[in-house]
Amino acid sequence: MKKWTIARPDENTAKDIASRCDIDILAVSVLVSRGLDDMDSFADFFRGGGLEDPFVIKDMQKAADAINEALDEQVKICIYGDYDCDGVTSTAILYDYLLNIGADVMYYIPERSDGYGLNMDAVHFLKNEGVGLIVTVDNGISAIDEAQEIYSLGMKLVVTDHHQPGEVLPVAEAVVDPHREDCPSAFKHLAGCGVALKLCAALDDGNYDMVCEQYLDICALGTVADVVSLTGENRYIVREGLKRFDDTDNFGLRALKAAAGCREKSKASDLAFLIAPRINASGRFGSPITAVRTLLCEEQDAEVYAGMLVNLNTKRKETEADISREIFEFIGQHPEMLFDRVLVVSGKGWSHGVIGIVAARIMDFYGKPVILISEEGGEARGSARSIKGFNIFKCFQAADDLLVKYGGHECAGGLTILPENIDEFRRRVQEYAAGFDVMPAITLTADKLLLPEDITVSHVKGLSALEPFGEGNPQPVFAMLGAVVTNIVPLSQGKHSRLSISYGNVNTQALIFGTPPGRLNVKKGSRVDMLVNLDINEYNGKESVSIKVIDHRPSGFNQNAYFSAKDCYEKYRRKEPLPANFIRKITPSRDELVLVYKTVSLYKAVTADRLYFCFDASRINYCKLMICIDIFSELGLCEYSAGSRVVRLLPVNGRADLESSQILKELRQHRTTRG
Repeated sequence: MKKWTIARPDENTAKDIASRCDIDILAVSVLVSRGLDDMDSFADFFRGGGLEDPFVIKDMQKAADAINEALDEQVKICIYGDYDCDGVTSTAILYDYLLNIGADVMYYIPERSDGYGLNMDAVHFLKNEGVGLIVTVDNGISAIDEAQEIYSLGMKLVVTDHHQPGEVLPVAEAVVDPHREDCPSAFKHLAGCGVALKLCAALDDGNYDMVCEQYLDICALGTVADVVSLTGENRYIVREGLKRFDDTDNFGLRALKAAAGCREKSKASDLAFLIAPRINASGRFGSPITAVRTLLCEEQDAEVYAGMLVNLNTKRKETEADISREIFEFIGQHPEMLFDRVLVVSGKGWSHGVIGIVAARIMDFYGKPVILISEEGGEARGSARSIKGFNIFKCFQAADDLLVKYGGHECAGGLTILPENIDEFRRRVQEYAAGFDVMPAITLTADKLLLPEDITVSHVKGLSALEPFGEGNPQPVFAMLGAVVTNIVPLSQGKHSRLSISYGNVNTQALIFGTPPGRLNVKKGSRVDMLVNLDINEYNGKESVSIKVIDHRPSGFNQNAYFSAKDCYEKYRRKEPLPANFIRKITPSRDELVLVYKTVSLYKAVTADRLYFCFDASRINYCKLMICIDIFSELGLCEYSAGSRVVRLLPVNGRADLESSQILKELRQHRTTRG
């Protein structure tokens, strides 16, 4: 279960702005809810008319001069990239540009096993290859020691990066990074490929025409993949890049589009979910060189390279599924760990290339920060995903004496640790998290309450003015409250569900992907609240509104009561002290136990959340419900799978003696003692 917040944009402000521009009122309301509440901020959002002079970025002129000098003196240049999609696209852009202007140029990308960024082995390898100038893309800002080594070997270095610099910059001919404190550039959120694109323009005397014509499609891909803010210059890069992407001259991209099944008119989501994962798969399960070659290949090789990336991506998905299954099974066998504030799970031989993705999936399912650690070859490396409000990087800092190295930010991080320190690290993480009286919950935000009159083709088509969607400019989310479910139909052999709903004077349908009808938290005839995305569906030349459900729950759900009771249950299971009045509220009576048992018996299998919605929450709160399930499990009446959160009744001979439950006895005794 996730928390919801529903923004309430000022209607008068939205109407006033809509009356003075040609943007649909629904799209205007979305932007007003996001804080753009005057014409100036609207103009800034939609302006995106181009890119700032590349030479405004600190050291850009120095970088261009150093590369031009190498060109004049026929010095061998190496483009040093990174193994993710941003690093691959950055490498392809700068390498291809330099190759086309006659440079003696090569590229080098470390394998994921080598670690991120410049490393000493690579520096020495490039020296032996006769390289005289190394130009980094999407890395290098933290390569202090490696930069010194480059110069000690008689080579030169130009750094182009977009990550946060430390207190000391690497020695180099130029350090181009918009995040430098002394950089006067207006826009700071470029991806590495955006910086590489600007470097190409700088090498063309500041002219963007040719480099944008040649590389804006690739740059759009890297920008979306790196999850940087799609505002300002990035909005321009992706918006214009998508236009070129649909009719790209890049043979590799064209083959990838076909292999990935992109729509004819591409959107940023196609780049994010269809193309970028296939590029990234090469760095996770093969070599990132394969992805670079795909973007640089000739027409006769395009399908072969695209096929290789598709196969690697299939392997990536299979590996993710295998690791996820193993973790869910482990949690099911060790249900006590679900009462920890942070889930710390370690295993052997898990692919380092995907454990971050799996950590995000586990976090989404259980609603808790997750740290996954994989042991291999006497070393353990981990990846973490967290919820806004629980800074995982600060959590790592609280255990830094146990870690070989670590990095990250509030919601994601990585670490290296000796295997013998994992148990103590797990304890230290829980100790740090215990400082939070209440752990934050995953929160979904709706831009506004959707009214029945908003559900028209015209209004929904108007939302396209806000594209491209991505980080910093997400696809609009709307709340639909109190819709009546008139029918539920299974789709794709029961994998998905389609709801027929009545919403005010509108009768329509809503799709819920990944949830079969039996797992829905509502039933036919009930009222439902939903958070949804809207799109346009075209069929036989007719357009209609498509409603995709992000989350749903019975109408009138009291989320504060639910999360308070859930937190209370976890504290109870951790044996933390609870006030006497809490104990009274969570101790079930015999009648309540019978009621819960009879309700469970109506289902072959039922999730705890769906079961919760069967009761009056003021009488049977979530904590009390889970204690009832614990009592039934103790007495052999039911089976509860913590991994899947599903309850199943077990066959029983004769009547069960509820009063024999040790759990119930302890609660009553505790209630009497504390009373």
